[in-house]
Amino acid sequence: MEKMSRVTTALGSNAISGRTMFCHLDAPANAISVCRDATQVVVAGRNIFKIYALEEEQFVEKLNLRVGRKPSLNFSCADVMWHQMEENLLATAATNGAVVTWNLGKPSRNKQDQLFTEHKRTVNKVCFHPTEVYMLLSGSQDGFMKCFDLRKKESVSTFSGQSESVRDVQFSMKDYFTFAASFENGNVQLWDIRRPDRYERMFTAHTGPVFCCDWHPDDRGWLATGGRDKMVKVWDMTTNRAKEIYCVQTIASVARVKWRPERKFHLATCSMMVDHNIYVWDIRRPFIPFATFEEHKDVTTGIVWRHQHDPHFLLSGSKDSTLYQHMFKDATRPVDKANPEGLCFGLFGDLAFAAKESLISSDANRKPYPGGDRRYPIFFFKKPDPTEQFAHVSSALSVFETDLDSNRMDWFVKTAQLYLLSGKPFAELCDHNAKVARELKRPQVSTTWTMLRIMFSDPANLTAPGPNHNLSKLGTLPLMNSFSMKEMGSGLGTESRLERSKGESRQDNIHLEPGNLHISNNNEENEETEGSEGQAEYMFGDAELDDDDLYSMEHDNPTEEQEYTLPQEAFQLRHEIMDNPSAPEHLQQDKADSPHVSGNEAEVTCLTPIESFSLISISQPLFCPHLPASFFCPIVREMLSYYAEQGDVQMAVSVLIVLGDRIRKEIDDLTQEHWYMSYIDLLQRFELWNVSNEVIKLSTCSAITCLNQASTTLHINCSNCKRPMSNKGWICDRCHQCASVCAVCHHVVKGLFVWCQGCSHGGHLEHIMNWLKSSTHCPAGCGHLCEYT
Repeated sequence: MEKMSRVTTALGSNAISGRTMFCHLDAPANAISVCRDATQVVVAGRNIFKIYALEEEQFVEKLNLRVGRKPSLNFSCADVMWHQMEENLLATAATNGAVVTWNLGKPSRNKQDQLFTEHKRTVNKVCFHPTEVYMLLSGSQDGFMKCFDLRKKESVSTFSGQSESVRDVQFSMKDYFTFAASFENGNVQLWDIRRPDRYERMFTAHTGPVFCCDWHPDDRGWLATGGRDKMVKVWDMTTNRAKEIYCVQTIASVARVKWRPERKFHLATCSMMVDHNIYVWDIRRPFIPFATFEEHKDVTTGIVWRHQHDPHFLLSGSKDSTLYQHMFKDATRPVDKANPEGLCFGLFGDLAFAAKESLISSDANRKPYPGGDRRYPIFFFKKPDPTEQFAHVSSALSVFETDLDSNRMDWFVKTAQLYLLSGKPFAELCDHNAKVARELKRPQVSTTWTMLRIMFSDPANLTAPGPNHNLSKLGTLPLMNSFSMKEMGSGLGTESRLERSKGESRQDNIHLEPGNLHISNNNEENEETEGSEGQAEYMFGDAELDDDDLYSMEHDNPTEEQEYTLPQEAFQLRHEIMDNPSAPEHLQQDKADSPHVSGNEAEVTCLTPIESFSLISISQPLFCPHLPASFFCPIVREMLSYYAEQGDVQMAVSVLIVLGDRIRKEIDDLTQEHWYMSYIDLLQRFELWNVSNEVIKLSTCSAITCLNQASTTLHINCSNCKRPMSNKGWICDRCHQCASVCAVCHHVVKGLFVWCQGCSHGGHLEHIMNWLKSSTHCPAGCGHLCEYT
C-alpha cells in the first residue's frame, strides 16, 4: 500500500483523518455504504457481506454478516444501504427479489431482522428515508416500487411506474414526501409517497436506460441522472417542467452518480463497463474531468463520500475485489495535461483555432464577452484554491474560411484518368505521369516522377569516340565530378593564341607525375585558319584538380609532341607559350618504344586546340558512376509514407504499381493494403469505376485482388417465360426461344445488354437509349413506362 500524506478535516466535534489506502476483499463488491459517523463501511456483493472499520492506516474487518452453513440467496446482494439516523440498521436488495433489513445490535451471530419477499424479480435499489427512521423504499426489475414500514411485516404502499424495470430510487433531501425513480426506458418519475396511484411528474431524461439518480444535498430542486447514453444530466425540478441545466459527456455508460459534499457544482461518477476510473466533474466545465481516481483495475461498482460534510475522502468498491479510500489531494488532474490550444480543419478546408483569450486579445475589434472582460486571469483579482476549482479563463475561437474553388478535387479525377500505370517501359511511364502532374500544376509530384525515372532507369551508355581521335590505350581511369571541360570547337588554331600574344613567347612547365592528366591529339595540321578570331580555353570547375581526376587520349600520329605544365589552381594568369618547344629525349624514346605508359611514365600531350576535332572523348571509368537501384529504396519508402500521411494515397499507390518489385518488398503488406483500400474507396466515391478496377487488377495484395471477384455471378431469367436460365447460351431450355433479343432491332444481344427491371424487356444499350429519347413506353409493346437513368 502506497503511503500518502495525511489530512485531517474538522467536522464539528469530530475529526476525520487518513490517507489513500486499500484492502483486498474475498469477492467482487456490488455496492458499498458508510455509516453516519464515517467510521465504518459495509461492502456487499454476490459472495461477500462484511463491515470494515476505517482506521488511519488501514481497513480492519469488524463483522462478517454471511453466517450459517448454507447461506441463502438473501445474502446475495445487489445493493446495500446504511441508515443515516440509526447506526445499527442496514438494508440490502437481494438478487432473488428479497428486501432484507439487518440489526447490528442483535446479540446473536445472525443479524437478520426483517425479510420482505414481495418483489418477483431482482431488487436493484433500496433507500432509507433521510429523516424517517422506519421508512424504506425499494425498486425492482419487475417495474414496481414498494414502501416499507419496518414496524410492519408487509409493504404499506406499492408504486407502479407502468414501465420497464426500476434501476434507482432516491428520496429527496429537502422534500419530505417526494422520491425520484429512474427506469430502463429512459424516463424519470417523481412520486409523492402519499399518492401511490399515480406519479406527479414524468419526463424523458436519456436515450436509453437511466441507471442512477441523485438529489443535490443543498439545492432542493437539482436532480442528477446518469444513463447508458454516456451522459450525466442535471435537472431543475423547481419549475413546472423539468429543465436540463447542465450536461456532462463521459466516455462510457454511467452506473453511479454522487454529489460531492460542500461543493455545489461537483459530482462523482463511475462507469458500468469499459472504463475503470472514477471521475469528479465540475458541471460548469463538462468536457474534461476535474479530478480522476485511477487505482481500480476493473469496473467500479460502488462509490460513496465518506462523510456528508467532508469533500476530501471518497470510498469505492470494485469488481477487482478491492476496497479503496481515495484522498482528494492525491487525485489526478486531467486539466493539467490538456492542450490549451485547439486546431482543426473543417470538411471544406475551413480552419478553426481556439486559444486563451489573453493570448489573442490584441484584436481591438473583438466583441466583449458576456460576464465581463476576462482578458486577464482571475487570480489578479482573487487568488483561488487551485485544488478546488478550475481557472476561469475565457477562450476565443477564430475561424478562417477558404475559397470553395481552391478545394475542388478536379485534379484527383484528371490524374486518375490520365495516369499510366502499366503497358509501357518504366521510363516512359514516369515521363508521362510527370507531364500529367506538371500540366495539373503539381510541380512536387512531377519532380518526384522525374527523380524516380533517374533513380531506377538503366544507366545510359557512354558516348562513342568522336572523329579524328581515339580512345586512350592507357586502360580505365577514374571519372569524377571535380571538374569539366568545355567542348572544343573546330576551326580554332594555335596561331590565334600566338597572334594575341604578339609574338611574345610564354611557356608553362610542369613535371608530369604518375597519375596526372594526359591528353594527346593530332598535331600534324597546326596551321592558322582564316577567319578564326576566337580562342579555345580549358574550363575547369570550382574545385581544385586532384591527382585522380584523370582523362586520357592518344595521338593518331604522335610525331611532333609538345610539353606543357598545368597549374595547380583552376584559374591562373596566362603564361608565355613557346613557339616550338621540343619534348625531352627520354619521353620521346619511351613513346616510340611503346604506346602504353607504365606506372612511372607520363604521356606528353599538346594542349593547343586543333581544327580537326570538337569533342573530347573520355575513356571508360574504373567504377560504375551509377548507384544501384536498391540504394534508393529506403528514401523512396519514406517518400511514399510522406505522401500517404499527407492524404495523397493516389501518388503512393501509383508509384507502388509503377515501381513494382523494385519497391514492393520494402513496404509491409498491411500498409500496402491500407493504401490500396483508401485509394479504391476514393475512386469509387468519384465513380471512377474503370480506374478502380484497373488498380485492383494491378495490385499484388491478395486482399485487394479479390475485391472485383465478389458478386460476379449474374442470375438471368428468360424474358419470355420468366423462368431462370439454366444454360450459358442465349436459348432458354424451357421455351426454346432466344432470351436476350433486342426489343428494338430484334437481334440477339451479344454485348452490353440493358433491361428494364419493371417489365424485363431490354436490348442493345444504344438502341434503348435512342428509343427512350422519343418515347417513354417499352419498345416491346407491353405498355410499361420504362425509364433509363
